[in-house]
Amino acid sequence: MIDDGTLPVPIDNGRGRVSTLDQLAEIPEEEIWLQKQKSARTRRAYRLDVQHFMRTLAITAPEELRQADHKAVIAWERYMREIEHAASSTIRRRLAALSSLFRHLIDYGGAARNPAREVARPAINRQEGATLAFSKVQARKLLDLPTEHMVTGLRDRAILSVGLQVGLRRAEIAALRVGDLHQNRGYDSLRVMRKGGRRDALAINPQTAARLRAYLEAAGHGADSDGPMFRPLRHNGKQDAERRHMDPDAIDRVVRKYAGALGLDRGYSAHSMRATFITTALENGAQLEDVQKAAGHRDPSTTKLYDRRGYNPEKAASFFATY
Repeated sequence: MIDDGTLPVPIDNGRGRVSTLDQLAEIPEEEIWLQKQKSARTRRAYRLDVQHFMRTLAITAPEELRQADHKAVIAWERYMREIEHAASSTIRRRLAALSSLFRHLIDYGGAARNPAREVARPAINRQEGATLAFSKVQARKLLDLPTEHMVTGLRDRAILSVGLQVGLRRAEIAALRVGDLHQNRGYDSLRVMRKGGRRDALAINPQTAARLRAYLEAAGHGADSDGPMFRPLRHNGKQDAERRHMDPDAIDRVVRKYAGALGLDRGYSAHSMRATFITTALENGAQLEDVQKAAGHRDPSTTKLYDRRGYNPEKAASFFATY
């Protein structure tokens, strides 16, 4: 069993037949734990989090990892906080990943205790997220920055529109297929693969639909319904011969490129588009439950974390403390 979901087939290793069950039994429990995660994005994040723990503590083998105690986890947390200056959310996620692994190992006899269980997690602000949002003026400028005269520019205009006017996560944008753009009851819509494998469908802004169609026409893969919507392009602007999705990190790079062109060099990412979408929709009178559905959140409190309406720099006390 590997990342593509295939199963091993029975083989003859020269000493006899090795069945599928025998081969599965040889897979380390750490790998089984990863494969239990439903989302490829979660599997990747958890793998990197555990690798960070092992690298920081110079752990090189699963046997060493299983012997880690609370002292090792405390040292790791302090290293992330004081040396790396990692964000509290990053530290919490890494600790949660390690704790999840050890819970699995305990369940299947691979470890006797969970060294991450009682290590204090750093506090985070549950009232407001840390993601920076664009102003309405900045968002409008971003949407119109990419050129309309090249496939790369048309692709980037469509990506920015999906992020700012539909509010999708970068992984959701990267996972879109051509056939996900469709009409439902006369309205242009997008099918979206949410976290955990949930499927959703959203009516979209007419400008977003127009930009998607303009990009697909110029790129030449508008009839490839099952193929990726957003694809890597060669540096010369010609379509990459390989039929593959853009990487979510590439979506980030698109946003940072144009944010940098506006002089917004630090702190902005693809997630900033999502925060901007939620704030703008609420400012323009959308109901919280409708924005929650559009954002794909299970809990409205998560949606509220992205709402920047309460942040008004012009009302800050420092603006009035002039001498």
